[in-house]
Amino acid sequence: MFQKYFKERRIRKGMEIEDAIMTVTEKEKAIIETPFERKGLAIVWYAVLLFIIILFARVAYLDMVEGKYYAGVSRDNRIRKIIIKAPRGNILDKFGKILAKNVPSIDAVIVPDYLPDGDDQRKELADTVAGILEMNPGNVEAMIMSQDSHSADPFLLKENITQDQSLILAEKAKDLPGVFVDGTAIRSYEDSAIFSHLIGYDGKITQKEADDNPGYLTTDYIGKTGIEKSYEQDLRGVYGAQQVEVDSKGEAKKDLGMILPQPGSNLVLNIDADLQKKIYDSLSSILETTDTKTAAAVAIDPRTGGVLAMVSMPSFDNNMFARGITNDEYKNIITDKDLPLLNRATSGEYPPGSTIKPAVAAAALLEGTITPSTVIDGLGGRLYIGSFSFGDWKAHAPSDVRTAIAQSNDIFFYTVGGGYGPIEGLGMSRMKKYENLFGFGSPTGIDFPNESSGFIPDEDWKLQKIGEKWYIGDSYHCAIGQGFVTSTPLQLANYTAALANGGTLYVPHIVNQIKKNDGTTKTVSPQVIRKDFISPDIMKVVREGMRQTITDGTAQALKDVPVAVAGKTGTAQFGTGDGTHAWFISFAPYDNPEIAMVVLVEGGGEGHSSAVPVTKEVYDWYFGGRK
Repeated sequence: MFQKYFKERRIRKGMEIEDAIMTVTEKEKAIIETPFERKGLAIVWYAVLLFIIILFARVAYLDMVEGKYYAGVSRDNRIRKIIIKAPRGNILDKFGKILAKNVPSIDAVIVPDYLPDGDDQRKELADTVAGILEMNPGNVEAMIMSQDSHSADPFLLKENITQDQSLILAEKAKDLPGVFVDGTAIRSYEDSAIFSHLIGYDGKITQKEADDNPGYLTTDYIGKTGIEKSYEQDLRGVYGAQQVEVDSKGEAKKDLGMILPQPGSNLVLNIDADLQKKIYDSLSSILETTDTKTAAAVAIDPRTGGVLAMVSMPSFDNNMFARGITNDEYKNIITDKDLPLLNRATSGEYPPGSTIKPAVAAAALLEGTITPSTVIDGLGGRLYIGSFSFGDWKAHAPSDVRTAIAQSNDIFFYTVGGGYGPIEGLGMSRMKKYENLFGFGSPTGIDFPNESSGFIPDEDWKLQKIGEKWYIGDSYHCAIGQGFVTSTPLQLANYTAALANGGTLYVPHIVNQIKKNDGTTKTVSPQVIRKDFISPDIMKVVREGMRQTITDGTAQALKDVPVAVAGKTGTAQFGTGDGTHAWFISFAPYDNPEIAMVVLVEGGGEGHSSAVPVTKEVYDWYFGGRK
């Protein structure tokens, strides 16, 4: 029994020992195996970390130690886009005569990214370039130092340099890193003094203009005034580009392709260049006989609104601005008391004087203030209202409206404008209404910059602006184009064209055709502002009065012109003295008008003494064979 017990115990003990051995072995195995797995993972992480450390160390080494070397290698071979400037479009008169064209020019420009890195090297470069271009070294250095050193955009150093200067720069190109010669073109204007206000000029773009016109380079030219400005986008064209591989000196090593430039559009104007010259010459001759040097004239085709001529005097040479005007030249122009840069034709505002009487007559007839047969007494040349009197330029016999226009009868127009005796008068509000319809008091909308609007007052304006009520005397003055009324010569010419064609007011336009580089042509069609605002019967009466101005009135000097002419003289007081502007508006031929014209001689005395002779000389030439 005991043997059996001990045997079983030994068996159980053995099993326990075996179990114990097995248990210890598994625990030990687990204890032994787990650290090996963790150690392997740690090795992987250590390897990754070491790789990252090595990578960052290499980047830091390349950047901090070898940075200059690799930057130089990068600069030694790079792709550069070279802009190919598009030729600017030409400007021609209606018969194809060139008024503005391009001539080759050379600019010196700097690309900051190619300049030397050191300040001493840049100063040395500035001194060398200044000596070649005959510039102030300090100014050149300041220009260079003020640029973004990493910019690849060229900036202008000096425009229109001489051929010799360009050759020297090209010869020393390797010693002048960042300095380049840029082939370009500048404008050449034919008969510049005659057309300068009309054509305007272009010049190097300013920083403000570049900011306002995205896509322009700081070395570009842009229209500054006149047609050059108003049609800038048509004239400019689209630049092309050539991609080249260049070395560290900026020298081309390999051509990588080209995008051809698209030339700007040519403009064909309504302007008759020979007519413009004739008007200019005639005004120049008359100014030699007066104490004034200032005048203006505008001619319009009443059938379309096309501007045939636009002259302003004194004038200036727009070629000076195109090639780069000097400080002395600019100072002489802006200090000239006669303001040669002012385009009097579109921006000058003057009292129109008696030239406004046909509009007042049309208003009075349409409103029933008078009829074509109404006769008004001349009152011996003076109209009295209480203690105030309003004089005429001379005593007139009793007149109807046709005779009053022809003789420029002030008493007649005082009466129909402000009222006197049994005639109520229009009053300022109704005069303003019809004068506005004829285009006074607002810009004409011409395709030309900086047009003034002139001014037509009314009762409320005077009260608010001056703090006084409107008096009947104010209406009298405005009825003869004096007082607060002002107009531009262009407005008067356009109004005259509407009188000539029977009552159609066009938007005057200088450009007739835009000829694009793809061979297509865009024609500028006539644009009507308003028409039929005065009945044909009334327009007929007014036109007859203007015809009588020539046959029996204040402009009989035009009787022997080859065609029948109609017109109206004007003598407008200005300032506080006795000075007067001389006006004459006209159209011809009377039965089928093809030209309407206004002539103004500032301070030229009476209209018939200076403006009429100019008109006669022009019409004799225009209708007499243009010899």
